[in-house]
Amino acid sequence: MADFDKDGRIINGSNSSFGSAGVPLGDDLGGQRAWCHVMYALHGLSALSGVMTSATIVGTFVFGWPSIIAVIINYVTRSNVRGTWLETHWRWQLRTFWYAALWLLVAGLLALTLIGIPAAIIVIVITGLWVLYRVIRGWLALLDRRPMPLPQEL
Repeated sequence: MADFDKDGRIINGSNSSFGSAGVPLGDDLGGQRAWCHVMYALHGLSALSGVMTSATIVGTFVFGWPSIIAVIINYVTRSNVRGTWLETHWRWQLRTFWYAALWLLVAGLLALTLIGIPAAIIVIVITGLWVLYRVIRGWLALLDRRPMPLPQEL
């Protein structure tokens, strides 16, 4: 299993060659990288449908079929990328989806009270913008073959 530094780059004690982005030269992850592009595209399609329709970004991201399919693909294929730099992208996408679902639940609970409705709207808007940021940032990093940063351990 690979170790990662604080920026999400792979740290390896051997003398293998690494590219400028911390990706091993000659890695053969093309098929898995293609799956990652597919998952980002599905998440992006869900988020885009939230932007282009009367639905919310976070609502279509969590409940839209493209994102649900992406999450299923993620869980089915994540064992194939364990220990590689692509594992950080799989985690990034899952964390984006589940945290968006959590914040949507919080917004739903806030909306149950009359006073909480304005707060729920703010939570939904901020979470939607956060989802767009995470999908765009992750996809751009994948295009550059860069791993995603890992969350800081407590």
